Amino acid sequence: MNDPTVLGSEKGVLLVVSGASGTGKGTVNRLLLKMYPEEFAFSVSATTRKPRKNEKDGDDYAFITREEFERKIRDGEMLEYTEYCGNYYGTPKSELDKLDGGKNLILELEIDGARNVKAIIPDAVAVFILPPDYETLKARLEGRGTNAPEDIQRRLDRALEEFRQTGCYDYFVVNPDGGAEKAAEAVRSIVNAHKHSSSRGREKFGLLFPEKK
Repeated sequence: MNDPTVLGSEKGVLLVVSGASGTGKGTVNRLLLKMYPEEFAFSVSATTRKPRKNEKDGDDYAFITREEFERKIRDGEMLEYTEYCGNYYGTPKSELDKLDGGKNLILELEIDGARNVKAIIPDAVAVFILPPDYETLKARLEGRGTNAPEDIQRRLDRALEEFRQTGCYDYFVVNPDGGAEKAAEAVRSIVNAHKHSSSRGREKFGLLFPEKK
């Protein structure tokens, strides 16, 4: 629902959320959707990989053929995309239509995707989710019980490398143990603050007080 007291609020905020494996970015995003369904929507990525068990086409991903994905690339229909382990993943530009309804659109992306989106849409808000500390991240990965020790170390090494490449992000939010709701609230506060930003305010100010001819 649009709030007329908020400058530039007619259109939702494009929210890019990233974080290393084990930081809980997915949990934070799910909480935003659950706690504030009238304020947030999730961007459904397209992929050429096969659906996994319990995944639904159109909810978890838009599952399309490689030929269709490459056609979308050629026709300029993808906002960003990458190829990983032989499959394409990306954000169709059509997902941005959800912003017109006033909802904030969550894009859960890797760093390269976030960097590309920020270059194309500077008004997007990029948030990187952090663990409280290295030991907590390690404990979370070990606590899953699904990864071999060498895989856990690989993920930890990758996390450290990702932390060093976060220059394109506007904000960092720490996701504490048992405090994902607080992290979600922090992200929501960032989005609401952005709606009062001078860049958005100038746009509406120009409509309210046009220059005299």
